[in-house]
Amino acid sequence: MTNPGWGGGASEGIPPQPRCVRHPDRPTALSCNRCGRPACPDCLREAAVGYQCVDCVAAGQRDVRPVRGVAGNTVSPARAIPIVTYTLMGLNVLAFLATFAQSRSIMNNQVGSSIFANWALNPGLVASGDWFRLIGSGFLHFGILHLAVNMYALYILGRDTEIVMGRSRYVGIYLVSLLGGSASVMAFQPVFSSLTALSWTAGASGAIFGIMGAQAVLLLRLRRSPVPIISVIAINVIISISLPGISFWGHAGGLVAGAATAAAFLYAPQWLGAGENRVKAVRIGWIAFGAVTVVTLGVIVLRVVQLREQLGIS
Repeated sequence: MTNPGWGGGASEGIPPQPRCVRHPDRPTALSCNRCGRPACPDCLREAAVGYQCVDCVAAGQRDVRPVRGVAGNTVSPARAIPIVTYTLMGLNVLAFLATFAQSRSIMNNQVGSSIFANWALNPGLVASGDWFRLIGSGFLHFGILHLAVNMYALYILGRDTEIVMGRSRYVGIYLVSLLGGSASVMAFQPVFSSLTALSWTAGASGAIFGIMGAQAVLLLRLRRSPVPIISVIAINVIISISLPGISFWGHAGGLVAGAATAAAFLYAPQWLGAGENRVKAVRIGWIAFGAVTVVTLGVIVLRVVQLREQLGIS
């Protein structure tokens, strides 16, 4: 006679001994608090009250409704790991190591580095056709201290923003903030037609300022006080104005672009009547994001046209 896992055979002459339903060869005095079936220690998981078998735990997880973030994104334990932030940090470190390998200097890695020469932002060279500088410059840093400060700021600010906003929106905020910083540099900083020490602009600061701006908008949307992040922004703006060698316009452009992008995701659906319709809210958010991106790119294109006329580039 076969044993289905609920005890000994009736013909054995002894009281049936409970056995694990998943492992019939294992006697057990334990059982699941939810379904009552006997289970061995390997098949039980700690629950809010007592222990549940792995089958009940799996069924309970399927029944849990996904948590929606304020931007309409799905928040789950798997997405609580800020993968995008860590990836961006890794790319910045890799770019620094590449320039260090070329320059052999940890403090002056821009000297003798062809990567730095080809990626650093220079309005005149962008007008000449080096469009990649608009993005590539955001992954370069002047020395290890510049890199360390920016990566620490990205680590502190980026993780929470990524988890709350969702990965795709966070990537959008980061990239548009980076472009916004480049657009501001193109529009307001002095123009040099060649790459000289005075013409270099580089660093992730514009994108990081954009994350600060996005956090301020996010706190307002959640009806929480934005005073702490605004205080941080104010201190950094003062530093940008006071210390030489810091691109104020790169920081300011990133800040404005990041705040505008976050507002596109968080406020545009509300302003345009999405209501409780999540699908419509997500669609409107991305359309508004596209509009902010187009405006940012438009500023760059208009400035390039002006510079080409000023510099006599045909």
